Amino acid sequence: MAKKKQATWGGRFTAGPADLMLTFSESVSFDARLAPFDIAGSKAHAAMLAHVGLITTRERNAIHRGLKEIEAEIGAGKFKWRRELEDVHMNIEQALTQRVPAAAKLHTARSRNDQVATDMRLFFKWACGEVDHRLAGAQRALLALAEQADGLLIPGYTHLQRAQPVQIAHHLAAYMEMLDRDRGRFAAVAANANWCPLGAGALAGTTLPIDREFTAKELGFVNAKGRPQVTQNSMDSVADRDVFIEFATAAALVGTHLSRLAEDLILWMSSEFGFLTLPDAFCTGSSLMPQKKNPDACEILRGKSARLQGNLTTLITLTKGLPLTYNRDLQDDKPPIFDSFDQTIMALEVTAGTLTGATFDAVACAAAVSDPALLATDLADYLVEAGVPFRDAHHVVGAVVKLAEDQQTPLDQLATADVQKIHPALKADWIEVFDLKRAGARRIGTGMPGPKQVKKQLSRWKKRLT
Repeated sequence: MAKKKQATWGGRFTAGPADLMLTFSESVSFDARLAPFDIAGSKAHAAMLAHVGLITTRERNAIHRGLKEIEAEIGAGKFKWRRELEDVHMNIEQALTQRVPAAAKLHTARSRNDQVATDMRLFFKWACGEVDHRLAGAQRALLALAEQADGLLIPGYTHLQRAQPVQIAHHLAAYMEMLDRDRGRFAAVAANANWCPLGAGALAGTTLPIDREFTAKELGFVNAKGRPQVTQNSMDSVADRDVFIEFATAAALVGTHLSRLAEDLILWMSSEFGFLTLPDAFCTGSSLMPQKKNPDACEILRGKSARLQGNLTTLITLTKGLPLTYNRDLQDDKPPIFDSFDQTIMALEVTAGTLTGATFDAVACAAAVSDPALLATDLADYLVEAGVPFRDAHHVVGAVVKLAEDQQTPLDQLATADVQKIHPALKADWIEVFDLKRAGARRIGTGMPGPKQVKKQLSRWKKRLT
């Protein structure tokens, strides 16, 4: 027995698709989440069709009422999604047509190609705002933790070796800077999404007298002056996936930044460092070892970064060999985007929660930063101020460090007479270099970790984040 023709495009076919093909090709299982954006696009399209006289005002109003009813049903979880209708667009249109006969005119001058492009651009504009909100929340959590650690010093590291002393607040503020760049990237994605592709049709527009600018204004695709912004090439409008890749790129960078922060927290929580305690609510124990408290949230954050990078790779690979314009391959552009959105939102919320409950161990931090070798570079600077060329000063201090190692003596406890044999510019006051307060007070340049600059940084962030 021949299968029933497909309801939306089956006129050309003598039978509908096989069940296996339906399962293989359907997208409603994941694109149903576009329903609010699809309904908004249909409302605007119906308004435009009435505006140019292709449907009547009465028909437009009936379509709008029907779409409102369907939107309410979807919101209440009562709408029945039908796999045989393939996607969110046709599910909504068919349900609408059953209630409102005039809805048979809704797809006039529109293709699913420009319809989904519009839906996704509306999604991106909304999604970027949601991510930005969580990024700001993570920044606020970093700021609160930085204020809690007021004045505490720890070693800064290069190559995971102790390098120079820094304030914890300065270290945390570095991540605030990273997340701020992330916010800028998502703002750029939203701006690039703010161009309406509706009216491009399948790829070549339409012969009907539509008004693309009207639709763009209805949907909020406008610039700062309220002027409508519509895409300028109908083929690019339906084939372009740059915004998808840009969104995934921005999400992957967020994941990278959170992963680096997570690694710092994991190290700081370890017994070997002992700088920090993470909240129980974001840690777990061991099924075997009762003493364990594992930083699982941070470890999962590191793992999520790989997942976000994988989504980006999927999108780049998906689009790299496609001819213009639309190809069905592009159906698979949405799962990685939705996953990147969901995982980024969750990762940022977990980050904020983990940071909010963290506390620093002032004693352990002070012990770690008490190593005088952390101020070896300050000793080189001391020699530079005495007129010694920096490269020579670097070698002199290296010799002083070697002397301390040979004598198994802390750097700041060497005899002045011994260090003066290495270089006469090391006067009696050379030992003052190893005062941490002096070291901090002298770091006054913009962006440096001295107390005045750190206070200035935190004040700037407080103003920006409140």
